[in-house]
Amino acid sequence: MNVAVIGTGYVGLVSGTCFADSGNDVFCVDVDQSKIDRLNAGIVPIYKPGLEELIERNREESRLRFTTSIAEGMEGAEIVFIAVETPMGEDGKADLSYVFAAAKAIGRHMKRYTVVVDKSTVPVGTADEVRAVIAAETYQEFDLVSNPEFLKEGSAIADFMKPDRVVVGGDSKRAVDLMRELYEPFLRTFHPLIVMDIRSAEMTK
Repeated sequence: MNVAVIGTGYVGLVSGTCFADSGNDVFCVDVDQSKIDRLNAGIVPIYKPGLEELIERNREESRLRFTTSIAEGMEGAEIVFIAVETPMGEDGKADLSYVFAAAKAIGRHMKRYTVVVDKSTVPVGTADEVRAVIAAETYQEFDLVSNPEFLKEGSAIADFMKPDRVVVGGDSKRAVDLMRELYEPFLRTFHPLIVMDIRSAEMTK
């Protein structure tokens, strides 16, 4: 499956690398040119046990690539993850400007039906706003899914590879089926993929 991950921070880089390691073709996209240059040079900006080795192996096998171009990253992508940071603003609330910027760019470069997945930590109700931002930029059909992460410091790779649960929030069978296919390699130990509505999924973060 062709996958794009917008954001190469802790969540985005781990997710993109693990998806590549399970056999998908993954583009990780970031606006930070220096970070992308380092990743393309084999320099990993964050330390997670086992992450550097996974990145190196999947880069060598051309399953994992890094770019600052969202157009390049989304070319052929069936699923696009928004995994950008949501820092705390001066008012103490999550700053969603990076999420909305990613959503706008996704809408502008969407060329076919796409499943857009919110992987960032966001307040309940953000999905409705993200959907509106994307819809304002494209006539293409798309579905929005919430897929909260449960990665712990120090064990992110193991948590992703062998999750005790995967939560998918969505109201489209087509989108949920694609997410089930994507996560199937990580659920072989019979740990469940839990499907719920988007708002309920947002509440689990």
